[in-house]
Amino acid sequence: MNTKAEQPKGANVKEAGAADIGKLVLAVLVLVAGVFAYSWFSSDASIPSAVRLAGVLVALVVALAIAATTALGRRVRNFLAESQFEMRKVVWPARDETLKTTGIIIVVVIVLSLLLGLIDLILKSVVLDWLLKLGS
Repeated sequence: MNTKAEQPKGANVKEAGAADIGKLVLAVLVLVAGVFAYSWFSSDASIPSAVRLAGVLVALVVALAIAATTALGRRVRNFLAESQFEMRKVVWPARDETLKTTGIIIVVVIVLSLLLGLIDLILKSVVLDWLLKLGS
């Protein structure tokens, strides 16, 4: 087992300090300000929508940069790095194997849908033709 992927026992128990909470609030405010500016200047025809969109993207990048400096941001970066490390270990199937497996799945789905349709047809005829006619 790889020890890099294991977390220390107390890693998720750390509480966010006042500075981290302030940074997260600031990041949210920057993002909200970017979205507000985008909608505020939507009625102004002199500002093209590409510039307004660039403003929102800049606000998003700044908000993410601020949030990345918090303890939560460091944990997220650590998680993403470990996820990328684990993805390198995955053995992906070859194209031929993928196509064969997909074909088998399609055939099984078609056969099962035909069987379920046949069962539904039989049950419908039993209920409508035999059971309801017995009562009348």
